[in-house]
Amino acid sequence: MENKNGQKILEALIKTLDYKPTLLLHSCCGPCSTQVINFLKDYFKITVYYYNPNIEPYTEYEKRKQEQIKFIKEFNLENKDNIIEFKEALYENEIYQNYVKGLEQEKEGGARCNKCFYLRLKNTALKAKENNFEYFGTTLTVSPHKNSQIINEIGEKIEKEIGIKFIYGDFKKNDGYKKSIEYSKKYNLYRQDYCGCHYARRDWNV
Repeated sequence: MENKNGQKILEALIKTLDYKPTLLLHSCCGPCSTQVINFLKDYFKITVYYYNPNIEPYTEYEKRKQEQIKFIKEFNLENKDNIIEFKEALYENEIYQNYVKGLEQEKEGGARCNKCFYLRLKNTALKAKENNFEYFGTTLTVSPHKNSQIINEIGEKIEKEIGIKFIYGDFKKNDGYKKSIEYSKKYNLYRQDYCGCHYARRDWNV
């Protein structure tokens, strides 16, 4: 696929909006969601969708989920004109393990990660369509460890497969990642030291 600037595509979309459409926003964790939500809140009615069957162990999954919920509650107290909803998916770690079977030795950032992105974004798109959301998207591109081009290509592919609009993004742009760190400090959020799966934990030596 051609190289596309996800953030410019999003900004162009925002300029065309004359109302706030509904958005089911996949979130990988509370810290990554902070700046993304703050950026999008004035343009979309956001429901955060926590679907992360890759996160291991389960205690880590639960800890990150609770941090996400904590942030949304505190954020809503300060932004009563832009209330953020929260929807949790099933954990489904076994589905993730079966989905990436054969790619266990891939390095972090390779083919295994791309399949993981696809799994989570497709689930988000299906849930969005099922619940009549107008758009789906993800917070994943705020991380400097994630390839925004690949994530946006996956989102575009799923949009065509499922028939629901995907919002492009490269939320690390314009100091987005730096701002997410500042928000994490402000809200005293737990920042994990590996992406999520035990393969990442292995490769990051944590």
